[in-house]
Amino acid sequence: MPGPLAGIRVLELAQWWFVPAAGAVLADWGADVLKVEHPVRGDAQRGLAAAGFGMSIAGVDFMMQQSNRGKKSIGLDVGVAEGRALLLRLAAESDVFLTNFLPSARRKLGIEVEDLRAANPRIVYVRGSGHGPLGPDADRGGYDATAFWSRGGVGAALTPPQAPAPTMQRAAFGDSIGAMTIAGGVAAALLQRERSGVAPVVDVSLLGTALWVMAPDVVASKLLERGDGGGGIPSFGRGAAPNPLANSYRTQDGRWLLLMMLQPDRYWAGFCEAIERPDLAADPRYADGRARFESREALIADLDATFASRPLPHWRARLDRQEGPWAPMQTARELHDDPQTHANGYVRPVDGGDKGVFDLVASPVQFDGARPALAASPEMGQNTEEVLLERGLDWDALAALKRVGAIL
Repeated sequence: MPGPLAGIRVLELAQWWFVPAAGAVLADWGADVLKVEHPVRGDAQRGLAAAGFGMSIAGVDFMMQQSNRGKKSIGLDVGVAEGRALLLRLAAESDVFLTNFLPSARRKLGIEVEDLRAANPRIVYVRGSGHGPLGPDADRGGYDATAFWSRGGVGAALTPPQAPAPTMQRAAFGDSIGAMTIAGGVAAALLQRERSGVAPVVDVSLLGTALWVMAPDVVASKLLERGDGGGGIPSFGRGAAPNPLANSYRTQDGRWLLLMMLQPDRYWAGFCEAIERPDLAADPRYADGRARFESREALIADLDATFASRPLPHWRARLDRQEGPWAPMQTARELHDDPQTHANGYVRPVDGGDKGVFDLVASPVQFDGARPALAASPEMGQNTEEVLLERGLDWDALAALKRVGAIL
C-alpha cells in the first residue's frame, strides 16, 4: 500500500547525513524525493569512500546507501544562473524543500526562503543546521560530533569521570536522531499547510536536538545548584549502583547484560528464582528495596559472581523465564539475527544491482503495520535526464544546459 506521504514531492539540496537522512525517512513514508547534487562533486559524503575512509565495504558505500535510499538524484550546479533557474522550476512543483546549506551560502546562491517562495508560496522550507537559525553561531557549520555530541553535552554525560579520554560517538549518531526530528517536523508542517493554507518554515538544529536528548540532565543541572551546588544528576559507579537490579553484569564468556527492574520489590522473588539463587531472596540483608540499597555493594558482588559463573546463552534462557526487564548488550552484527528485528522488518534487504543484495535499516515509524520497500541509493546524477525530460524539457534544452555547465 502507498505510504502516508504518497504524492508529496520533496526537493533536497543537502549533504552528509543529517538532512539527507531525513529525506530518506520521507521516502520511506512514500514521498517522491529528488536529491540535487553538484554534477561534478556530488554530495560531499560520497568523497569519504573515495578518500579511503572505510565507508565502502564489498563495493557498497553504506553511508550513502543508508541515508539516501529511495531517492532520485539530479546533477545540477545551482551556482550558475541556468542551474539556479532550474532549481526554482523544480521548487515550483515541490511540496517540501530540504537544505543544510549555511545562511551565507543560501544568500549567495539565491535559494533563501523568499527566493523559493517567489516560485512556490506553498512550499514547506526546511533548514537543518548545526546551531540553530539565530545567535552568533547561526552561520557556523557543525557536524553531529561537534554541535550534538560535544557542545550539546552528550559526550560529557557519557564519558566516565576518570576516563583518560572522552567517549566518542558512533557514526551519524546525532545526525540520525536529528533526521527523524526533521521528518516529524515536515509531517506537522504539511498538516498545518493543509489546514491553514500557510506553509511554515521548519528549523531543526543538532544543538537543539542534543538538548532535547539531554533534557533530564539539562533541567536537573540548574535546579541542583539551588541545593548542594552540584552540576547534574548524581551518578554512581556500577559497583555501588543504588538499585542492583538496574545494573550491568558480565557473564562467563565476557559478554554483558543489563537489568533494568525499576520496581525491584515487584521482581525480586522471581528474579532470584530465575538465576537459581533462592538464598538471596531469603537473605535479610536483601529483604526489600531499602535493605538492598543499604547492602547494595554486597549484593552487586554476589550478582557479579553469579553471572560470571555461566555464559550469556545460559542467562538468556534463565532470565527470559521471569518478567523483569533485561537485555543482552548486543553487537551491531547480532541485530541482523535478532528475531524481533526480523519479525518487525526493522532491517530490510535492498537490491543494489551490480552491488548485490544488502541490508539497510528501515526508519522506525510504521503505518498500519506496513514495512517500507527500501530501494537503493542512486548514483550521483543518475536520474538527471529522466527527471528533466519528465518535466517537459527536450533534448535541445538539455544540451544547452550541458554547454553552460548546469548539468553534465
